[in-house]
Amino acid sequence: MRLPALPLLLLTVPAFAATPDFVRDVRPILEAHCFKCHGPDKQKSGYRLDVKPIALTGGEGSAPNILPGQGATSPLVKFIAGEVEDMKMPPDGEPLSPAEIATVKSWIDAGAAWPDSASAAVRDPLDWWSLKPMVATPPPAGAPHPIDAFIRATLATKGLTPSPAADARTLGRRLYFDLTGLPPTPEELEAFATDPAPDAYDRLVEKLLASPRYGERWARHWLDVVHYGDTHGYDKDKLRANAWPYRDYVIRALNADKPYARFVQEQVAGDVLFPDTIDGVEALGFISAGPWDFIGHAEVPESKIDGKIARHLDRDDMVANTLGTFSSLTVHCAQCHNHKFDPIPQEDYYRLQAVFSALDRTDREYYRDATLNARFQRVRREQRETQAALAALEAPLRAQAGAALTALQHRLELPPQNDPANPEKPSPSRGYHSALSPTADVEKWVQVDLGESVEIERVTLLPSHDNFNGIGAGFGFPVRFKVEASDDPTFQSGVSLLWQKFDLTFMADFRNPGLTPFTTGGGKGDGIIGRYVRVTVVKLAPRKDDYMFALAELRVTDRTGKNVALGRPVTALDSIEAGPRWAKANLTDGVAPSALAAEEKRALERELEALLQSVADEPTRLRRAALMEASARIAAELKTLPKPDLVYAGGIHTGTSSFKGTGDTGGQPRPIFLLARGQVTQPGRPVEPGALSALTFAPARFALPADAPEGERRAALARWLTDPANPLTWRSIVNRVWQYHFGRGLVDTANDFGHNGSLPSHPALLDWLAADFRDSGGSLKALHRRIVSSETYRQASAGNAAAEAVDSGNTLLWRQNRRRLEAEALRDAILSTSGKLDLTMGGPGWQDFVIERPEHSPHFRYDLADPDNPKTWRRSIYRFIVRSQTQPWMTSMDCADPSMRVDKRNESLSPLQALALLNNGFVVTQAQHLAARVRNERPDLPAQIERAHALALGRVPNAAERAKLIAFAEAEGLPALCRLLLNLNEFTFVD
Repeated sequence: MRLPALPLLLLTVPAFAATPDFVRDVRPILEAHCFKCHGPDKQKSGYRLDVKPIALTGGEGSAPNILPGQGATSPLVKFIAGEVEDMKMPPDGEPLSPAEIATVKSWIDAGAAWPDSASAAVRDPLDWWSLKPMVATPPPAGAPHPIDAFIRATLATKGLTPSPAADARTLGRRLYFDLTGLPPTPEELEAFATDPAPDAYDRLVEKLLASPRYGERWARHWLDVVHYGDTHGYDKDKLRANAWPYRDYVIRALNADKPYARFVQEQVAGDVLFPDTIDGVEALGFISAGPWDFIGHAEVPESKIDGKIARHLDRDDMVANTLGTFSSLTVHCAQCHNHKFDPIPQEDYYRLQAVFSALDRTDREYYRDATLNARFQRVRREQRETQAALAALEAPLRAQAGAALTALQHRLELPPQNDPANPEKPSPSRGYHSALSPTADVEKWVQVDLGESVEIERVTLLPSHDNFNGIGAGFGFPVRFKVEASDDPTFQSGVSLLWQKFDLTFMADFRNPGLTPFTTGGGKGDGIIGRYVRVTVVKLAPRKDDYMFALAELRVTDRTGKNVALGRPVTALDSIEAGPRWAKANLTDGVAPSALAAEEKRALERELEALLQSVADEPTRLRRAALMEASARIAAELKTLPKPDLVYAGGIHTGTSSFKGTGDTGGQPRPIFLLARGQVTQPGRPVEPGALSALTFAPARFALPADAPEGERRAALARWLTDPANPLTWRSIVNRVWQYHFGRGLVDTANDFGHNGSLPSHPALLDWLAADFRDSGGSLKALHRRIVSSETYRQASAGNAAAEAVDSGNTLLWRQNRRRLEAEALRDAILSTSGKLDLTMGGPGWQDFVIERPEHSPHFRYDLADPDNPKTWRRSIYRFIVRSQTQPWMTSMDCADPSMRVDKRNESLSPLQALALLNNGFVVTQAQHLAARVRNERPDLPAQIERAHALALGRVPNAAERAKLIAFAEAEGLPALCRLLLNLNEFTFVD
């Protein structure tokens, strides 16, 4: 009998001679060691070991980690066995034991059997409400107004009923603030409240929508979302003198009720889709609305890593602003990896970067006069077309001409830097460059230490050459200056004047000398001796929107003819040290550009022309002559136009010093690569412009010719955004408008319609509104009219204990939400009440600060501003908005941070707000003006108090209130009473 031997035989069989079972043997190992990083809560590299399809096929773009039947070569086994350098798994914690590794390997060798029931369920990322087509479900029965029908049907499911309508005075005040951002006058409110006509409410809505104040009110909401500001932000936070035309465009577009599709298209590609229009240029301020890294762009070349990072982040802001504003998606989260929550692969993000890859933030030329602008744009377009045709015609000629042509062009276009040490190689040295100043009348100086006292024959100043802002030769050469010598380095004593271009009677400006050297010729007499030579400037040269002083070289010639300043140390009041181009030491390094004499330049031009003519046939010569004649005619016509206006917008930057932009390449888009982990040092494959692959109504890649102008990329994106089948665009704007009327959107996360955002509280209503808005022409005023005409909007805001027990957050809208006035509306209401509100529209923003150190890193001092300055009494929409140092009083009232995209203002209540509203200089001053106003309008104290109360709150006080107010005014004075009224909740809340 052999049976007794069987137990002994079983005891000697290895533990997994039989195939390991996934559920019993393998999954517990993966749960213990792998799920922490590759399980339901976290998926590094997009890889999950709890989901069968993902585990078998691999993570983001990687090869499979499990190769059924090949345990030894499966990457998963190599990782857990520590066979891959720098990829040992798990990276932290207890490693797998040899027995556990053997179990996983044996399971794979046996075919990696994995029952479907043992795989975690994964949601389809495309199965999400915001990505699905809109479905315009007809409103339920039960209410004549479609909004009320949807709201009441939802309330009924929870056993709730709507609140009664608010009284007429509350409704009037609510409408005024919602549609214009200003309070009604007592007379306007009284007229509405006592109007018995059934259409009184509708007529008031139409009046307010037609008011120019409407555009000012709703532009503020829009500028919050696009994070508009009048300074760059970042470290230096320099001023943007020409940002405001975009703000004015938004106001103008909203007042004109521009169809929303066009409003979107103009901001993304107005210059392409609507050429020759003013709006088509000014609207592009949207692209440049956000912060900009001055140092990373203007002081670091694009060829350096920091420069690449700065430009990458700049495009990231353009992408985030565009898709976040118009589509309410967080696309920028896919910069370093596939989006963790939404179906947005990393490639989609870089496709969107490719749309903006030719752009920088720059001042674009145009004219605010429509006729003049149309002419200017037409001529500029002809110029571009002519230059392109001429370049295409000359390209083969230039190729034939070869090195001889290149040498001639270099001599003509780039003044050689005469480097005595290496005359064959141009030097990058430009010279000395002072710090910048916002005004010209600022004194600056630079001086050379000659080492010992020297008898000076003459001093020579050699101009610089820099193409910044198209200046070129004579860049930064001073307008008014003097040259002095002294043995005292502080120039307090023993000063000898060598040359002066200003005094009390003669203030003529020195003209830009080009590259012609300037010499003192020995000054006012012979025998001037000194160790130090100083150039003092009292009127700086214009640069762009600022002023500065630059020199390529300062030479001091002694009696023997020697340049005794060569190589000597230089000191200055201030200096931009941006080597190798600009540095104090460059002033005496012997390197300076040389000027071509006029005849020499003409001779070179004739030589170049003859060379091109010699390699062209007769038809080419004739065609080229015609193009050159057209080019000259166009240039002459452009010279007849007045100086263009400017708007800070997205555009082709023509290049200034190290901030080159793409102007030199004709606006050719920069190549965009898929960056590993978002690192500019790890470029992967190139990507072409496109949009989001999760939406299938249009191709995700734009079908554009390889040589298409950069603007066609933006035009394609603008069309994609405004496609009637794009569900995101229409839902997004409808939700934003709803939010500002109710204090909360139908989707509470207005900037995030993705999986990490909120679900719609009333999805059917949202889709009905979005489809109706789209199909009726995209009229924002019609959308406002639709919302405010509903009984849902007109409800009272009073609480209801029974309803609160069911829906404490009022998500279902059984009442209107009580809202506090945001900072701008509160400030404007104070000015309106005091009678000091200046309703002048448009133009540069008013400033409620004093600037210190404007030439370097501006410091904005709000505490030094005069609160009683009438220039600051315009509406808050026209306030000059600083990013780095926000206005303290406005910030305390939850003003938007202009460095961030703000979809919804905070609405806090704090002691700091009470103190600011009570003691701020602006409030105190306006309370005094309100007191003066009512004294002028009413004869005695009781009447004055009643008038002040009506102006502030829209109603006269009752008997009890009147008695308390009179007693307070008699004790504290009328200005103190007025300040009290401006601090009441009834003043600071909408209703």
